[in-house]
Amino acid sequence: MNAKVSNKIATAILYLIAGLVILLLAGLLGFILFNGVPHLSWHFLTSPSLAFQAGGGIAFQLFNSIYLLFITMLISFPIALGAGIYLNEYAKQNIFTTIIRTAIEILSSLPSVVVGLFGFLLIVVKLKLGFSILSGAIALTIFNLPLLTRSVEGSLKSIPDLQREAGAALGLSKWETVIHVIFPAALPSIVTGVVLSAGRVFGEAAALIYTAGQSAPALNFSDWNPFDAASPLNLMRPAETLAVHIWKINSEGIQPDAAQVSAGASAVLIIAVLIFNISARWIGKVLYKRLTSAR
Repeated sequence: MNAKVSNKIATAILYLIAGLVILLLAGLLGFILFNGVPHLSWHFLTSPSLAFQAGGGIAFQLFNSIYLLFITMLISFPIALGAGIYLNEYAKQNIFTTIIRTAIEILSSLPSVVVGLFGFLLIVVKLKLGFSILSGAIALTIFNLPLLTRSVEGSLKSIPDLQREAGAALGLSKWETVIHVIFPAALPSIVTGVVLSAGRVFGEAAALIYTAGQSAPALNFSDWNPFDAASPLNLMRPAETLAVHIWKINSEGIQPDAAQVSAGASAVLIIAVLIFNISARWIGKVLYKRLTSAR
């Protein structure tokens, strides 16, 4: 067999594998959307869930997912940004940084259910924060931080050293070079990584079952005092998210339309994750064009 024939066979096999993966993904997405989209309506998105009656919605679960995502990113992004800048711009190759990178690798490979059990024992029980949005946000920060840190570090590493040398030649300090030269250049890819990690957090369930809880108390959207029990902004209230709600309905749901609610909620979750992924690419391209004046 000559080189041209073997190359064509290898290329055909690779195309076949890629086609099978795309077909499998399209089939999975199509199945979920085909079964779930017909059940979507404004009433479904804005009505509270019902435990024993038909006709419930996902209003509180959807709000809890968005609010929990916001709190998680508010905690995790500054830490990941600082860690990424330190590891790429300041850290020297020694045993200390080796331990940090090894810890990041280990944390990034942990199953989310392990993070959830750890959060339950430490945050919920030991720190006595209970099942709450704050407990869930801390657990998701532990879950999301390694991926986000590696994303920030990779974005900074992609910037050529020539720009660092140019900053030093202009008399800028290392910190000024990072803030005014390196960070703006890496911002498009950093934002892309942040949005993608946000989509990962939005669809997380296992870590939240043991930390944020499996109940969604009634919320009073006219009360924005974060210290009131019924306030949507209260960080210490339990908060069943959309992903946890889907798991709960499929495992122990007793409402007459459990299958329809599960299908509709799954479609909303898939659409939200798709929006995160598509917007990540779009935002990255827009920022790149604006910051580099590219056309």
